[in-house]
Amino acid sequence: MAQPKVEKLITAVDIGSWKVSALIAGRTDTGELAILGTGQRESRGVRRGFIADMERTELAVRETVEQAERVAGTNIEDVWVSFSGGSLVSDVVTVERDMGGYRVEQADIDDLLTTGQQGIDPDGRVVLHAQPTCFTINGKVPVKKPLGMHADLLGVDIHVVLADGAPLANLDLCVRGAYLNVNSIVASPIATGLACLSEEERDLGVALVELGAGVTNVSLYAGGMLVGLHSIPMGASDITDDIASAFGIRRSQAERIKCFYGSAMQNPRDFREMIEIAPPHGDAALPGQVAGPNAEGGKITRAALVGVICERLNQIMIEVNAALSGMGFNSTGRQVVLTGGGAEMKGVADYAQGALGRAVRVGRPRGLSAMPEAHSGPAFATLAGLALYGASNPVDLRTMAPAPQTVHRLGAPIWWQRMMRAIKTNY
Repeated sequence: MAQPKVEKLITAVDIGSWKVSALIAGRTDTGELAILGTGQRESRGVRRGFIADMERTELAVRETVEQAERVAGTNIEDVWVSFSGGSLVSDVVTVERDMGGYRVEQADIDDLLTTGQQGIDPDGRVVLHAQPTCFTINGKVPVKKPLGMHADLLGVDIHVVLADGAPLANLDLCVRGAYLNVNSIVASPIATGLACLSEEERDLGVALVELGAGVTNVSLYAGGMLVGLHSIPMGASDITDDIASAFGIRRSQAERIKCFYGSAMQNPRDFREMIEIAPPHGDAALPGQVAGPNAEGGKITRAALVGVICERLNQIMIEVNAALSGMGFNSTGRQVVLTGGGAEMKGVADYAQGALGRAVRVGRPRGLSAMPEAHSGPAFATLAGLALYGASNPVDLRTMAPAPQTVHRLGAPIWWQRMMRAIKTNY
């Protein structure tokens, strides 16, 4: 059987606080998005979603993309990049215009979008996204394509994401320093939502919690679009630091212990299960330090480890709950989707469900074929979402050319034109 022909290459680069990952996908002639190559490197130049070391970040991006290129057997030049810094702000701008009951034409839609473009006030920030998400007829009926419909009032909801300019400029410089062109910088919650949430979930209302390494992003979807966003400067790396500090070991060993033995739910057997924390060759875990107060002879109980993990998780969930309440996510029955690298911890969904008092599921990337098993977990949801975003290439008002001067419908000549147009259409 012949392999589908790849018509377009899409490359995504997710620059996080813990890892830099890249994905090269090909859109086939059948419409599918197939993974051709992936790459990953440790991130040492990013703190809390912001670039802290330009040289290290450039090197990590270059090595990650080169690894993906070797696997895919191709060279790439353009990439889609994620941004998960805490300076993101989400807003919805609603614009309407009087149609007088006439049919909606493309010129009417263009004029409406131009008005919306001019009505966006960045307030000193950079507009990262400005996307029309939903049109309305007569202020009530939501429609996807109003072209050709009759309306007294035509409106559109424009989803706007703003960010501070300096962090975006630093991110752009790092990627271009790796000899890559930036197609667009995409807000991490938007990309992750594409990969983890169904269209129905986004329409009915759902909260997306990205438990990343340095930042936890809480975003709220309703009516098919992102309507709220809040960033918490805590994440899974804080759990690792707590483990390293509590037991006097290196971060690298603390991360391994967290991944292999860590859990967010306590079990009676945990008080009997012992975990070896002494590093190989008998070296001290940290210069001048010994095992922490919960350790005995280079060993700790798993219960002590779980206690440290849950203490930090409790702090994060308190902040998440406050963010959800601040965004009006108080209705019962609404679901929370937990994703990001921190969502891979055992029992974290059950813990979050108890802490938040809402149904919680773990969100994993979907919509891509031939996804490697190592990249199919929630830690790679943003990366997969970037590829999906690049493949869809949604309409963005930032790229709209300035429209010519709009002629308003006033007076008999316009009325006459409308009548003649209606006669030609119906006869």
